[in-house]
Amino acid sequence: MSAPFFVRQDMVPERPAPVKTTGFVGFLRTRLFNTPTNIVITILGVLLLWFTIGPALKFLLVDAVWTGKDRDACLADKVGRTVGACWPFVSAKFSQFIYGFYPEPQRWRVNLTFLLAAVLLIPMLIPRLPGKGVNAGLFFIAFPVVAFFLLHGGGLKGFGVSWTAGILSGFNGSLGAGGEKLIELSASSAIGPLLLLLGKILVLLSTVISWVLWPLTWLRDAIQSFGRPVWADLVATAAIVSALMFWLGGGARAGLRPAITSLVVFACTGIVIAIMGLDRGGLPVVDTRLWGGLLVTLVVSVTGIVASMPVGIALALGRRSTIPLIRVFSVAFIEFWRGVPLITVLFFATYMLPLFLPGNFTVDGLVRALIGIALFAGAYQAEVIRGGLAALPRGQAEAASALGLSFWKTTGLIVLPQALRHVIPGLVNSFIALFKDTSLVSIVALFDLLGQLQASFSDPNWSTPTTLFTGFAFTGLIYFAFCFGMSRYSLFVENRLNAHRRN
Repeated sequence: MSAPFFVRQDMVPERPAPVKTTGFVGFLRTRLFNTPTNIVITILGVLLLWFTIGPALKFLLVDAVWTGKDRDACLADKVGRTVGACWPFVSAKFSQFIYGFYPEPQRWRVNLTFLLAAVLLIPMLIPRLPGKGVNAGLFFIAFPVVAFFLLHGGGLKGFGVSWTAGILSGFNGSLGAGGEKLIELSASSAIGPLLLLLGKILVLLSTVISWVLWPLTWLRDAIQSFGRPVWADLVATAAIVSALMFWLGGGARAGLRPAITSLVVFACTGIVIAIMGLDRGGLPVVDTRLWGGLLVTLVVSVTGIVASMPVGIALALGRRSTIPLIRVFSVAFIEFWRGVPLITVLFFATYMLPLFLPGNFTVDGLVRALIGIALFAGAYQAEVIRGGLAALPRGQAEAASALGLSFWKTTGLIVLPQALRHVIPGLVNSFIALFKDTSLVSIVALFDLLGQLQASFSDPNWSTPTTLFTGFAFTGLIYFAFCFGMSRYSLFVENRLNAHRRN
């Protein structure tokens, strides 16, 4: 008997297609509408964007006024047409937002400074380009000097040895007078022994500075006897710096490279002096009270960021030091500057600091604000960096010591690079906060970008209901562009430095 068999008469029905998990549809299905909770959150998010982004774009772009000469162009017409952002106001005040009250014929100096900063900064931010050491030296050492003489103007009269001798003379006189005053007060004070000790320490410091000051004073008097004291002062300064670099570089063991490097730098400085005419008075002086707008914002923020890093590193290392005096000083410094608001620091640096200086010694208002911001930000950077130092295993320093490296080589080559890599997000977060906090300098009569914006609102030619919102939207976009750029670049650096940790 034959075996039974079955022959299908119909085709097998097709199975449903697999769920798409790639592309835009897959993203919607797997990320936004995969669960009931995500569906509700997605709908609420879309509604929030609809009621916020939509009206903002309509105000800034759709209903905006793009051309006009005065406020009449930004007023609602008789038909009742809705008027959005008044961009002619921004166009009319754009130069004020960028330069402040900087004299218009001299604004090319600001543009040249911005161009030099971009030319030096962009190659340093690209990892694959060579010459990072030279580029960093030009940006952090040479560029600030050139930028100062470009923006402020003036010549090199009394620069170098003469300037150093003058500063030390005033500082020495203040120390000596303060020490003698404390010694006098110690006789009739309840804390007499402490005042007597402080007074003797100040007098001793004044004596030490006098020993250092004597050769500088003699050299200054000799320089002033030349017909061209500027160049003589520069040559003397170059010789002193070359000798110091030669000595710090290891002397004869390191060859002539440190001295040659210093001489080349000062030769290039001489070329800059000759081109800008610094030995003949230089460019016209523009007082810092005329600076404003984005210029002041960038000067204050960049100076604060750059100057606060070495301060923060020194304080972080000092707080972990085994020497009690250094550790106590670092802790007291950090806690003091973190315990006062930035507004108080700016007021103290602007209005009270001159009271503690000698009568014949003055400091520019912008410089005082820069010093206060750098010290304030340095205290915060110290705690961020200390977190990176604490996260580093102790075996790193012990291994470096076992190889015979000194403390400074261990710190500079082993410990700090790894610690800074761990705290890149925290450091950049502090940089962004500092960049936005520069708007507080308007309280001490320094008109930054927001200060110039508020000053422009007083112009009756552009007094409209939408001028206020347009101005703040424009400055907000500028702040967002800088902060977002710093954030994305920090993410790029973080991913690049942590590439070895990815699987």
